[in-house]
Amino acid sequence: MSELTDSAETGTTAPAEERAELPPLPEVPPPATVPGPSAPAGPDATDGTPDGTPGPEAPSTGAGPEVPPAPVRKDRKDRRVLRAVLRWTVATVVFAAAGTSAAYGITRMDRTDVPGLATETDGRWDYPTISLPPLPSGSPRPFAESNRGSTHYADLRRLVLPAPNGAHADPALRGSDGWLATKTFLAEYATRDDRETLGQQLTDYGLRHIAARGWTTPDGTRTRIYLLQFGTAAVADEVHSQGLTSYDAPAHAIRGAEQTKTDDAFPAHATVDDVTRNTFVETKPYGAEQVREAYLSAGDTIAVIVQSRKGAAKAVPFQQTVALQSQLLG
Repeated sequence: MSELTDSAETGTTAPAEERAELPPLPEVPPPATVPGPSAPAGPDATDGTPDGTPGPEAPSTGAGPEVPPAPVRKDRKDRRVLRAVLRWTVATVVFAAAGTSAAYGITRMDRTDVPGLATETDGRWDYPTISLPPLPSGSPRPFAESNRGSTHYADLRRLVLPAPNGAHADPALRGSDGWLATKTFLAEYATRDDRETLGQQLTDYGLRHIAARGWTTPDGTRTRIYLLQFGTAAVADEVHSQGLTSYDAPAHAIRGAEQTKTDDAFPAHATVDDVTRNTFVETKPYGAEQVREAYLSAGDTIAVIVQSRKGAAKAVPFQQTVALQSQLLG
């Protein structure tokens, strides 16, 4: 073993009989060739062993010519470029994701929640939660096939649209136990003749009772809603079409609204099935305030809705009020 060690340290090759006892060495790929001066040909170019077998190259100890640095391998350069591209790609994706999430958050928010994008309301009122009142046990809805007279069996007082949030209730329309006297309803009309004529018609057609509600909103709009219930849908339809309205105007003038016309601007999509609607608006020149009116016929019940406001009665809250009351009756 000492001889094998000495041979390895000196860079010589062991005798052939000793080399035969050693396990074969794994093949090692040759090192990368570095350009340099060519070695001279001849017997001194290669160290040999006694049996003529070439031995390992001895390292050069002399100061030879300056060897230029090995060129960078192309695959290593490509890997560096790839890593740089990946870093920029990841950064771009992160910033894009952040921007997308911010944009998604903006689109999911109401405009009034975003500073600088708040918009004014379109004029609709904020009503409380509205639901239909319960029916007596075994009673059908007004427009069910089994309800031949289209009768509203629910408590009529609970079918009147509630006041919007922030409105001040009109105590004059509360009535007694929620039922309004006929003369209070007739006071909406301008002349004595109109009040007497309409009052007689209501008596002749068998008016059962009137439920009402009124309020004033902070902008000064006054709203009055009257529900008039009759014995059958046929009777109510007769009163609606002949006693309260005509083709293009109310049959009797409301106080402060002597000249009116059909409200052609009322949206058609606000129509409710089984509810006949006539809407009118006071024409210019009107006085201190403008009046809007609606007459709804729904089964055995007629709704009369009046809104007035100093200067001009706004269209949007009027349309909203009429649509909601129509839904309650339909």
